[in-house]
Amino acid sequence: MAKILVIDDEEQLRDLLKQMLTRDGHEVVTAFDGVEGMRAFNQSHPDLVITDIIMPNKDGIEVITELLCRKPNLAIIAISGGRRAITAEFNLESAELLGVKGILSKPFTRDQLREAVNQALGL
Repeated sequence: MAKILVIDDEEQLRDLLKQMLTRDGHEVVTAFDGVEGMRAFNQSHPDLVITDIIMPNKDGIEVITELLCRKPNLAIIAISGGRRAITAEFNLESAELLGVKGILSKPFTRDQLREAVNQALGL
């Protein structure tokens, strides 16, 4: 299957995503924030990046922008719960305008994750 980088500052969600994606046969690398995420990207060269939008040090919009400048066709899924619903919606719309392959609003189901991953990877 695919090599996937998950970037999220929420440890529980990061671990849960890793478990779900690993069960689906993917190799998963995780990172706490955008800075760590960019380091992990450079080392692992993933097929897909799943990134939260609101994170410390370097947010998801910065990560998405940098990744797409380096690799314009990279599959990226943006996830956000935001502090309020309107914030999450705005963040996800911004990510979509940048060119991500998918968006997921927290909380999301395993089936929604699987569908977004398959679509982003063209499976």
